[in-house]
Amino acid sequence: MTTLIEKQDIQSYIGFEPEATEWLVIDQSRIDLFADCTMDHQFIHVDPERAKDTPFGSTIAHGFLSLSMLSYFSEQYSVIINGYYMGINYGFDKVRFLSPVKVGSRIRAKAKILAIEETKPGSYKINTEVTIEIEGEAKPALIAEWISVQMVA
Repeated sequence: MTTLIEKQDIQSYIGFEPEATEWLVIDQSRIDLFADCTMDHQFIHVDPERAKDTPFGSTIAHGFLSLSMLSYFSEQYSVIINGYYMGINYGFDKVRFLSPVKVGSRIRAKAKILAIEETKPGSYKINTEVTIEIEGEAKPALIAEWISVQMVA
C-alpha cells in the first residue's frame, strides 16, 4: 500500500520501511514472455529439460526480469508526496543479483527510504533500497538502490 506524506514531513520518512509487498509467482510463462521481449533465450531460462542438468535443477528467471518487477512492486510500497502528479524513473546507484529465482518461486519486495531531496521546486528525488526476497530462501534475489523523481504541485 502506498503511503501519502506531506512535504513538511519528508525528513521523518528517511529510514521508513513500508510493509513488504504481496508475493508474486514467477512461472515459466512469465520467464518465456520476458525472454521473447528481451530476445534473451539462453537455455537456463527457457529450456526446462536442459536446465535440469544445471546446478539449479530447473530454469531460472532472468536477473533483469526480477529487477523489472520493481515497477510492479513499487505500487505497493511507495511513499507518495501529497500533490504528486508524475513520477520519473531516474535510475539505479547500485544493483546486485545475489540468488537465482527458480521457476515456480514466489518473490516479494521490501523497501527502505534512504533519502528524499527537493532538487528544485516541486521536484523530489527519492532514493529507495529495494530487496527482492525469494520465499523460503535465506538470501534475496537482489538488492538495488533505486532513484525516482516525484513531481509535486
